[in-house]
Amino acid sequence: MSTLRGLATISLFADDLDAAARWYADLLGVEPYFVRDGYREFRIGDYQHELGIIDRRFAPAAGGPAGVIAYWHVDDLPGTFARLLAMGATEYQGIREWGPGFVTASVVDPFGNILGVMSNAHYLEVLS
Repeated sequence: MSTLRGLATISLFADDLDAAARWYADLLGVEPYFVRDGYREFRIGDYQHELGIIDRRFAPAAGGPAGVIAYWHVDDLPGTFARLLAMGATEYQGIREWGPGFVTASVVDPFGNILGVMSNAHYLEVLS
């Protein structure tokens, strides 16, 4: 059995939790399914992965975007990347092909979190 069995929850932080929850609801096309003081959570994608937005008062001290980039598979990478930029995100890493079927890009959302998107041949293979 693998120690790391799959993506469970991605947590992002925001100074304005309500604004971040609205922004992600617009991006994802769904409302958070779980709401509590200081936290909003969405279930999204083919496997209903969890995306949590946490009030920044609960964040560990940090100086800016950093750390691991979680990449979400998308069907239209250029279109999704353009939409994220149009929604106020800023480019972190532009679109880059790493090999046949593996293309990534990332942005910093308006709340200071890095969000990765990718076209991933392995994801599609597992899904089928």
